[in-house]
Amino acid sequence: MMKLISKFAGALGLVLTSIAPISAMDIKAEPVAVLELFTSQGCSSCPPADEILGELAKDKRFITLAYHVDYWNYIGWEDTFSQKAHSDLQRQYARANGEKRIYTPQMIINGRTDVVGSYRDEIDKLTAQASLNVKVEVAEVGDMLSISIPPADIDLKDATVWLVPFVANAKVDIGRGENRGRSITYSSIVKNRQLVGMWMPQKGVELSLPVPQMMNDEINGLAILVQERTAKGLPGRILGAVSMLR
Repeated sequence: MMKLISKFAGALGLVLTSIAPISAMDIKAEPVAVLELFTSQGCSSCPPADEILGELAKDKRFITLAYHVDYWNYIGWEDTFSQKAHSDLQRQYARANGEKRIYTPQMIINGRTDVVGSYRDEIDKLTAQASLNVKVEVAEVGDMLSISIPPADIDLKDATVWLVPFVANAKVDIGRGENRGRSITYSSIVKNRQLVGMWMPQKGVELSLPVPQMMNDEINGLAILVQERTAKGLPGRILGAVSMLR
């Protein structure tokens, strides 16, 4: 078991600490949508979308995740949260949806529908129709997080299970680039995205991970996503999700 704990801690680059029990956390157990925003501190069009994501993060119906991309960094300001992996994920979504371009701010709803992240009316319209039909249950078992994803009546061979640690809020003073001189508060900042298992609709899956010990003074949120893979291995529909915030 200690090897498993070390493996995940090393993969996520986190410091093992004790945290509050799951029962004391803010849990979004039955969301209707996962809202993934691709954004950048160097993009002048992004702050309105960042603000909207922060507002939506307060809604129990939504799990919000902000992926800061790195392709804006060349214009004079390196996004302090940017990762190449986030840009790569956005490109994978584009290929999966037959798109030839990527942009910021782009919001992807449940892994399939994209919208400009600052178009609040359109976001409200799309999320009003959204649903997640695969149940994801979490429970604290000792110092481990037990994840149960029961079988479901869905025409699908299997799906991937992702662990996504995030930071709830962080304020950044931007010194250069298109947003120079601004002080912006960002929310739901993704720090990593780790594949932790596979789910088969006919059988379901039970996972046990040392996730509670991986939350530290910086990282105070965790999301679990169940996501379809396309025939080409690209990210598809998000089928179920749960998040926990300390």
